[in-house]
Amino acid sequence: MAHTPMDQSNPPTPPRQGERASARRRPPPQTGTLFSGVRLGSVSGFEIVLDYSWFIIFFLVLGSFAGAVFPAHLPELDRITYLWMGFASAVLLFTSLLAHELAHAFTARRRGIEIEGITLFIFGGMARTRQEPATPGDEFLIAVMGPVASFAIAIFFYGIAAQGPTLGLGEPGQAVAEYLGFLNILLAVFNLFPGFPLDGGRILRATLWKATGSLRRATRIAAGAGRLLGWMIIALGIWGLLVGGSVIGGLWLIFIGWFLGHAARASYQQVMLQKLLGPLTAREAMSPDPETVSPDLPIDQLIHDYFLRRPYNSFPVTDDGVIVGLITLSHVKGLSRDEWKGKITADLMTPLEDTLLVDPDAPMMEILEKMRLKEVRRVLVAREWELIGIISTSDIARWMERVTLVEEEAAV
Repeated sequence: MAHTPMDQSNPPTPPRQGERASARRRPPPQTGTLFSGVRLGSVSGFEIVLDYSWFIIFFLVLGSFAGAVFPAHLPELDRITYLWMGFASAVLLFTSLLAHELAHAFTARRRGIEIEGITLFIFGGMARTRQEPATPGDEFLIAVMGPVASFAIAIFFYGIAAQGPTLGLGEPGQAVAEYLGFLNILLAVFNLFPGFPLDGGRILRATLWKATGSLRRATRIAAGAGRLLGWMIIALGIWGLLVGGSVIGGLWLIFIGWFLGHAARASYQQVMLQKLLGPLTAREAMSPDPETVSPDLPIDQLIHDYFLRRPYNSFPVTDDGVIVGLITLSHVKGLSRDEWKGKITADLMTPLEDTLLVDPDAPMMEILEKMRLKEVRRVLVAREWELIGIISTSDIARWMERVTLVEEEAAV
């Protein structure tokens, strides 16, 4: 779940030596949308992204259908037909998953919740929202529409299978439709299990939210149910391995259980991040006026006078007040003393085009998403090329600790 982060795919060109005076008058960096995975396009304004893990399950489904399911059901067909049946089943199954997520997204949009896009990953999908539902009723309605859509799709495919002779599908087409009907029922039923972040877990969260009046408490309980469900599925998989004699089925259940437990923890953390940091901007969370160093500062002086005497692991690099880069302890810790000689900060720093810049008014959830996607631990807050502050993961952790402490004391 992510805000629209600032676009660093085409980062601003750092000002050169003769451009210092005009640099301060330039407009601030623009914002855009970042995503992970492969972008397919958009549906009604919803950006559709395939997480890289999706390709794993796609080919596993294709192979399972083409190599085992359909040959057992229709043993007289040729290998090419099985391959096409498997391919059609895999494509239509993930089209069904997309329809399931679109049902969530359209319902959320009607309830006034902004949806950034939809990501399809290894075991399903996720509508990426910019905020949590405002009421338990909104949460319930958004959650329930996914399984409703899957049941409707199942009825559609069963209807296609029943009318196969009339439609001229033949046995292969009917078999594909029947299995897609079954799989969509399976998808709907599995999603109704009461474990967050499954739809059933969100329905449970809505019910608990209504009963307790606390979204945080409801999320914690629903996420705990999700982790418990994950462990139960893992136990079932182990039983299948040791007693049932189903190696592949047991391994799949273990993997699904692990994934569900991991997703429950991650989803709870994301909800807490949104609740605690959602209202904040970079200006409110940053460490203002950070100590800076010059790009001409010798490395030995940088180490002795800054890294060894200050409690910081990074320093913004500025030239005549204009931000030009960032130097961190990791840039210098691998160097020997002999390698310090003759080197200056500009030789080792991360230059501006590779440094993450954010506007002081950028929402913190947007910044967190940028840091996650770029795999960085700190960002520089700047306006019109002038450094205002710095935000590190330590700053974020301290802020969350303070907010949590205040909330806990207020609840006493």
